[in-house]
Amino acid sequence: MKKHIIISFLVLFSIQACKENTIEKPKNLISKDKMVDIIYDLAVLEAAKSQTAGVYQYPRTSVFIKNKYQVDSLTFAQSTQYYAADMKAYKKIYEDVKKRLSENLAKANGGKIPKTPTETPGVLH
Repeated sequence: MKKHIIISFLVLFSIQACKENTIEKPKNLISKDKMVDIIYDLAVLEAAKSQTAGVYQYPRTSVFIKNKYQVDSLTFAQSTQYYAADMKAYKKIYEDVKKRLSENLAKANGGKIPKTPTETPGVLH
């Protein structure tokens, strides 16, 4: 009997713990739209870095975020952690980034999105 009470208590405790969002909302939470903008720009910056390694020195990403968006790296990290706790919101942010990257890639390629990396002009493999 005692064993059943302990198991019941643990099950109820686990269910309650799952219901609560364990990540507290940061004071300076970055909006979802601004997160999409930041992550998009970081993806483009990283792609540019990988294509021009040794040719051009890009600013550190933390400096880039602070200068362009007036957001420090701690605020960005806290906002990322907060949104990551809600998988639907986090997935939506990254889907929006992916959509924007695809649209801009299509514009750069005359309306055509390359299907494989080998179709991307100017990219060394």
